[in-house]
Amino acid sequence: MTEKRDYYEVLGVSRNASDGDIRKAFRSLARKFHPDKNPDDSDAEKKFKEVQEAYAILSNPEEKRKYDMFGHNGPGGSPFGPGGFQGVNISLDDLFGGGFDGIFNQFFGSSRRRSTKGDDLIYRHTVPFQVAMDGSEEEIEIEALRNCKDCDGSGSKDPKNVKSCPACDGRGRVERLERLGPFTQRSVSECPSCGGMGKIISDPCDSCRGQGRSQQSKRVKFTIPPGITSGVRLRMRGYGGASRTENGLPGDLYIEIEVQRHPWFERDSSDLLMGLPVGFSDLVIGSKIELPHIDGKSLTVKIDAGSEPGDTIEIKGRGLPIQGSSRRGSVMVVLKLDMPKKLTREQKKKISSMADLLGSDTEGIEDRIRREASRRRG
Repeated sequence: MTEKRDYYEVLGVSRNASDGDIRKAFRSLARKFHPDKNPDDSDAEKKFKEVQEAYAILSNPEEKRKYDMFGHNGPGGSPFGPGGFQGVNISLDDLFGGGFDGIFNQFFGSSRRRSTKGDDLIYRHTVPFQVAMDGSEEEIEIEALRNCKDCDGSGSKDPKNVKSCPACDGRGRVERLERLGPFTQRSVSECPSCGGMGKIISDPCDSCRGQGRSQQSKRVKFTIPPGITSGVRLRMRGYGGASRTENGLPGDLYIEIEVQRHPWFERDSSDLLMGLPVGFSDLVIGSKIELPHIDGKSLTVKIDAGSEPGDTIEIKGRGLPIQGSSRRGSVMVVLKLDMPKKLTREQKKKISSMADLLGSDTEGIEDRIRREASRRRG
């Protein structure tokens, strides 16, 4: 059986390290070995569990005192029960936000109430196609649960009338043991007496009805970068709903961007695609066509003599910005033969007089079909 490493050695701190040093060391190592950053890495998973166990002991004053005296062989066996330490589910948000202390304190019956995060919100925001070229500074108005202004989030008309819930000792959760055959299972659920708030309010605030939160309007400013695509979600940390607990963090706001369609461009990442209807003479003798463009400069399409319908002309560097780069994509122009719908009698006579030039000679048609098939197949 592999012998456990010293907890101080696991975290890389000295025995006289302060609580802050221990916490800092744990954060750094937990981020390094977190399963989300090391998928399918069993060694990293073991180390992540190891640093969790070390921190669970060294961050608890009583367990740290016993460990300093007796090491791993303290009286009473493992503080985590007969199964030993099994690890806890700590997200990267917990590590960056600092919300993991309450998780570890559950092992040792701490009466400290675990903080909760408020609800995340999502808003969909539509912008003109031009924003994909230039970017934009935008502002929207949202409705979100915020701490009640009248009671400052306490939920009570008078903060002095707020009492800790006796059913859960202010933790907002109750634990119970259930027997399943020969096994005992511990379950944790929201306290039914206080609704998970950890407190009893005898004289609730009229504005929020004792919830401590109320729906409030808020204007949010945000930046849309050039090159944005539909479906991208911008994250605004802390702009979501307020937490139900006083020491909890607010949720996040996600703004999902929808870019409107352009009158003639289709989009392929940073490239812009368009079909350009041209006349027969433009294909035969060549032409230059100027179009207004979304970058503010005219777009010149040069059609070479002898071009055919379906040919593609690439104009490099005139597409949309490539995010994270100073470069831009291309404009891809597909030539389309623009056939007139109706012809006057005079126009028909002119075309008939040029049939030898404009029409196709049926002689050798099979050879031309074969050449066309070979060209198309590459």
